[in-house]
Amino acid sequence: MKLLRPTLLTLACLLGQPAIANDLPSLGDSSSGIVSPEQEHQLGRAWLSLLRGQVPQLSDPQLKEFLERSVYRLAETSQLQDRRLEFVLLDSKELNAFAAPGGIIGVNGGLFLHAETEAEYASVLAHELAHLSQRHFARGLEAQKRMQLPLMAAMLAGVVAAAAGAGDAGIAAIVSSQAAAIQAQRRFSRQNEQEADRIGIVNLERAGYDPRAMPQMFGRLMRQYRYDQKPPEFLLTHPVTESRIADTKNRAEQYANGGVEDSLRYQLMRARTDLKFETTPGLSAKRFRAMLSDDENLDAARYGLALAQIKSGQLEEAASNLRTLLAKEPDEVAYNLAQIELDITGNRLTPARERTQRLLSLYPGSYPVRQTHIDLLMKEGKQKEAEQELDKLVSARPKDPDIWYQVAEIRGLTGNIVGLHEGRAEYFALVGDYDQAIEQLDFAKRRSGNFQTAARIDARQQQLRDEKRMVEEMLR
Repeated sequence: MKLLRPTLLTLACLLGQPAIANDLPSLGDSSSGIVSPEQEHQLGRAWLSLLRGQVPQLSDPQLKEFLERSVYRLAETSQLQDRRLEFVLLDSKELNAFAAPGGIIGVNGGLFLHAETEAEYASVLAHELAHLSQRHFARGLEAQKRMQLPLMAAMLAGVVAAAAGAGDAGIAAIVSSQAAAIQAQRRFSRQNEQEADRIGIVNLERAGYDPRAMPQMFGRLMRQYRYDQKPPEFLLTHPVTESRIADTKNRAEQYANGGVEDSLRYQLMRARTDLKFETTPGLSAKRFRAMLSDDENLDAARYGLALAQIKSGQLEEAASNLRTLLAKEPDEVAYNLAQIELDITGNRLTPARERTQRLLSLYPGSYPVRQTHIDLLMKEGKQKEAEQELDKLVSARPKDPDIWYQVAEIRGLTGNIVGLHEGRAEYFALVGDYDQAIEQLDFAKRRSGNFQTAARIDARQQQLRDEKRMVEEMLR
């Protein structure tokens, strides 16, 4: 089964059962009897591996870390019990976010562009977490017990493809997997959306955000796309109506004024995202200059302009803008990383190294800082040191395919051929290509020089065979 650019799906929205009462639902044992939390977890990981193998993702460490930290902040005050979360940031400038069974949270990069404040961005994530906390997937199966887990998994690719606008191929996949069952479940969608809105607003307030951001964003999106023949997928899977906006506004108004509306860090991430989706840095630079001409104190616009200038080779102009920013916030990670990028681009490796070491002392656990350190070591020709740092980083982020890809590449450069094949195996497993992963471990075994290494590889190979079998059974 092949996923066809499944960028947009909230599976829970399509498959959930309504909540009748206003209080949080008591799921009891009935829904767990249909699909247990552990089955949801396994299905979600299987689906995520297939998704990663088919859909382009953004590999920007700063954007990835921001997404992860913001979701965990919301999860701490949510009703979500199983917090084994995994994330995927899709390389699409369209507006959308999704939650899939088992704690999978994904967003399109376009969410940063469309959500004008951090609270609006958080309102979308809080809504998706509510789908997970209420286990709408399992409750949807409870509502239609004839739909067993393998059938639901088999329909998943077609549902996602159709939701992402994959056309006839996605629709055909749904039809071949019992379309009538999906249509029967869609009638539960509106009530699930209402429940996710209600719980999301509660969670927003508990996490310290302004809950009024949710109706604010809904209202702006409805006004913006009211007459579009093809609105963003988010509005197709999350229909926005006047009554829904009124309901969320009434609920939000029950809370006292206050809460975070926006932050500089969020606006910096929006600027980074703008550049990710602009093929011509000069066009982004023009936009940022226009913003600064209206308000020269817009630090996020100055940051975006500096990044655009680095990309277009205007290094002196970028240096001037970064000096202004660093004078205000000398410890801001984004500004310092931009300065390091500028220094590396200008082949000024000594100041880049000094600044990197300072950042490591300030933020030793920061993924973007550690990644920059590794990039600098590679630039300096210190492949062995870079390999050691990557080994530490992959231990902290063992489910990140971007890092495993780098691990394999650098092990090849240092002559660690067994490690090269092991790294490739982990990468392929995370993107759902188990045949390639198992084959890479065969190559590793042939090059292993002792019994202990071969035994370790054998054990990992058996684990991957078991995972492959589980995935195949789920999707059969």
